[in-house]
Amino acid sequence: MNVESFNLDHTKVSAPFIRLADRKELPAGDTLVKYDIRFKQPNVEHLEMPAVHSLEHMFAEHARNHASNVIDFGPMGCQTGFYLMLSGDPSEAEVADLVEKTLTDITNADEVPAANEKQCGWGANHDLEAAKREAQAFLDKRDEWGTVFK
Repeated sequence: MNVESFNLDHTKVSAPFIRLADRKELPAGDTLVKYDIRFKQPNVEHLEMPAVHSLEHMFAEHARNHASNVIDFGPMGCQTGFYLMLSGDPSEAEVADLVEKTLTDITNADEVPAANEKQCGWGANHDLEAAKREAQAFLDKRDEWGTVFK
């Protein structure tokens, strides 16, 4: 299939993990990489939408304090994780370090950035405490991030 994640056997992965999902060489010679940041075990558990929404806002904002090559951070429709897009070709250790620093920022956050009607399409649909709990749960399993398959 054309979509990389549709070719991934979701019954064989073991969340949480960080996985290189795609690497593209762009026509101008730039490299674009996409990482699967999987918080929950597919088809077993999922993140609640207010937590997803708040994690998305906070990660997108805070990650840029640690790296200049962040292109995007967006949720998976299945609510089990996110895609992190970066320019360049960072090492696995650099990506894990970025994720760790950003999630630590989230656990210490006092507010969700842009969680209002002016800056967000559904400003009321946020849960700071749930996002902090999910960030901490992912951090607590730091030693498992490199293991993708059971």
